[in-house]
Amino acid sequence: MAQAKQFATVEADRGGKGYADVQAAPRFPIKLPVAMKSTAAAVSVVETENISANGVLFQMDADVPVGSAVDFTISLPANVVGAEADVRVECRGRVVRSFEDGGRRGVGVVIDQYRFERR
Repeated sequence: MAQAKQFATVEADRGGKGYADVQAAPRFPIKLPVAMKSTAAAVSVVETENISANGVLFQMDADVPVGSAVDFTISLPANVVGAEADVRVECRGRVVRSFEDGGRRGVGVVIDQYRFERR
C-alpha cells in the first residue's frame, strides 16, 4: 500500500517589499536541477545558482521578463536532507530580476508560496 503524502504549506506575505529588501537574506550557493514553468515560457529544466529563504537565482537559456509568474519544483537529494527519499519543494513565485551573464540568463525569483512533499 502506498504511503500517503505529507504536505506542509507556507505562504509568504511580501507586503510590497522591493527587490533590495528580499535580497537581504543569506544566500547558499547550491546548484540543483529545477523544473520551471512560467507564463512567458514553456516548462524547462534550469539550474539554481543560489538559494535563500526568500528566493532563488536561476541560470537558464531563456529570457523570462521581470514580473512573470513562475512555478517550479526543486528536488532536494535524500542524502543531503537526511531522508529515505528525495524531498520535493513545489514553489510559486515571481521574477524580480533578469540579466545576462556570460551568454546565459540569470533570473532572480522571489518565492511567494512553497510546499514540501515527502513520500
